[in-house]
Amino acid sequence: MLKNSKNTVIISIVIVMRSVYIHIPFCSSICSYCDFCKFLHNEIWAEEYLKHLEKEIDENYDGDEIKTIYIGGGTPSCLSIGNLNKLMSIVKKFKTNHLEEFTFEMNVNDITIEKLLILKQNKVNRISIGIESFDKYNLKYLNRKHEKEDIISKVEKVKSYFDNVSVDLIYALPIESMETLRRDVKELLKLDVPHISTYSLIIESNTVLGVKNTKPISEDLDYKMYKYICKTLLKNGYKHYEVSNFAKEGYESKHNLTYWNNEEYYGFGLGAHGFISELRYENTRSFNTYLRDEYKFNEMFLSKREDMENHIILGLRKLNGIDIVDFFNKYETNIQDEFNITDMLRKGFLRIEGQNLYIPEEHIYIMNSILGEILKQK
Repeated sequence: MLKNSKNTVIISIVIVMRSVYIHIPFCSSICSYCDFCKFLHNEIWAEEYLKHLEKEIDENYDGDEIKTIYIGGGTPSCLSIGNLNKLMSIVKKFKTNHLEEFTFEMNVNDITIEKLLILKQNKVNRISIGIESFDKYNLKYLNRKHEKEDIISKVEKVKSYFDNVSVDLIYALPIESMETLRRDVKELLKLDVPHISTYSLIIESNTVLGVKNTKPISEDLDYKMYKYICKTLLKNGYKHYEVSNFAKEGYESKHNLTYWNNEEYYGFGLGAHGFISELRYENTRSFNTYLRDEYKFNEMFLSKREDMENHIILGLRKLNGIDIVDFFNKYETNIQDEFNITDMLRKGFLRIEGQNLYIPEEHIYIMNSILGEILKQK
């Protein structure tokens, strides 16, 4: 509480703002590379799942104001119209007077005017589309069911309803050449969307590709592809603001920045993760367990050291890095007193500009190695 010069009492109210992630685990088909918690879509299962999702939210949402919502999967857009409306009615439980961003993930084949209108009418203001590639051989390899023509027509349809559109690209497939990547990036730019996410293919053990013992491409080719993407998108007006993410001015993902800024968020649904009041938790990936309303699989209260380490790991994913003054205010200690910063600065793997500590873009590709050195106990 403050007083002005006329002794009038001014009440200062701090609004606690959190973010929400909701996981919808259903898909129309299973991609060969996907390691997320997912099942083939079944209407009866989906109806039952939404009942228990609503119960989880009722039991665990604290009633605070929500600044961003992200509904991902799986493939939330594969829900029927009835279940999509049910999901939107569940979202209304959140206080959204100060909502800044509401993202909904869609697959190309699910995009219809009817679904876009439902999303628009329910405060969704950002659509994230899983394109992955324009190349027919890449798409078949990834077990994606759309074609290049579908991408072009459906993205245009989305853009007629939403200004804030993000698309995903997967590269570094074992069957992919630099020429294929160049064509993909060229087609991507033609879409003229404000946000692009690019992911180097990771072959996880419990995926179709992993079971087949698929070998990744060479690190040299992966790096060459990564640098080509970064250079080309920069030249075409996209800011590289996080390891895998590029945006036109003002279109950075506010929800994902919640993660990278080590801020609090709820995770609801099968396999979701959350971070609330120093508690990091992971929900069960077992559908039967979730339907028994036993949501949490793992919970861990973080020590100060663990929270600081997470702050480093997440924050240095951003190209502008970590605000060292904010770090001091949050943890009441200097970042260089806790971590091996000085040596990394001397070697040029870290830089300080103003009050930001960051990994230079030319070294962001080896971020994991740099983090390993920073986090070594002093």
